Amino acid sequence: MDVELFNYELPPNLIAQKPHIPRDECRLLICDRKNDSMKHEIFKNIINYLNKDDLIILNDTKVIPARLFANKKTGGKIEIFLLEEISLNKYLCLTKGKIKDKTIVNLKNGIEAKIIKTDSDKRIVEFIVEEDIKQHLEEIGEVPLPPYISRNYENYNKKEDFLYYQTVYAKKDGAVAAPTAGLHFTKELLQQISNNGVNIAYITLHVGIGTFRPVKEKIVEKHKMHEEFYEISKETAELFNQTKDKKGRVIAVGTTVIRALESAVDPDGTLAPKKEKTSIFIYPGYKYKAIDAMITNFHLPKSTLLMLVSAFYKREKVINCYKEAINNNYRFFSFGDAMFIY
Repeated sequence: MDVELFNYELPPNLIAQKPHIPRDECRLLICDRKNDSMKHEIFKNIINYLNKDDLIILNDTKVIPARLFANKKTGGKIEIFLLEEISLNKYLCLTKGKIKDKTIVNLKNGIEAKIIKTDSDKRIVEFIVEEDIKQHLEEIGEVPLPPYISRNYENYNKKEDFLYYQTVYAKKDGAVAAPTAGLHFTKELLQQISNNGVNIAYITLHVGIGTFRPVKEKIVEKHKMHEEFYEISKETAELFNQTKDKKGRVIAVGTTVIRALESAVDPDGTLAPKKEKTSIFIYPGYKYKAIDAMITNFHLPKSTLLMLVSAFYKREKVINCYKEAINNNYRFFSFGDAMFIY
């Protein structure tokens, strides 16, 4: 399958650079697969499309301030991007800037770190502190915004990014990118949804840097997917199975939830608690076993995320939805608007 099948032209001005405030008043494109119809809504009106006994599943991962800036003893500057925690105060990272093996660098607040080379483009960084470095990240780190979001505009508000590049239900530290479909929910909206008899459950999948990486292969099937850790609790598995028994819908909020559920579900459609890594790659031809509907943002051209959505709804239909959104000036990508496909 040619990767160009998932390409589309996006005017640069439609790439959202700031969060939508209030969160739940962004735009929502409703895509009905049964009738091949589209409808324009405001996100908080999603409540009108949910049924009693439906189950909404959210990703409760929490974004850590993963971008760090440091100085070498010689005065040279480097950038460190935390990818994955290996053990206490030891991380697999990407770095920018020339650096020799086992170099000691200085970060903010007098914190030091040793950078160790590996056989790949990644580095191991050991933070030289007695306590957990995570206690210091908010002070010494920056929000790991995607590369298509610029922070060169006037009156940059760092606190606003810390607040809005995080879901209101974020709980478990570990992500270096936000599960962006969940950014549109407010606590009030979630409470209204619950009050209407819709069940809400959570999984954890720590989103990695691979979510931003483009597909470089010309043939989709040759692309190798990145690995991400996920966890599904006993409570979530039970709610999932009860929903299926009652013929309710399982609605995944975001591609990370989809990847976790589709990785964990048994061939017979039941779900058991799990805690492991997944490298599942979902593209057209894949048969969904777990989900019945999805809430998702608009994804980059030729991305694995767009391919995942195109496996749920016909590729041509998804591209038509994207064209409809572009023609109506929807905002795209992480801080952008959303789709509900059912």
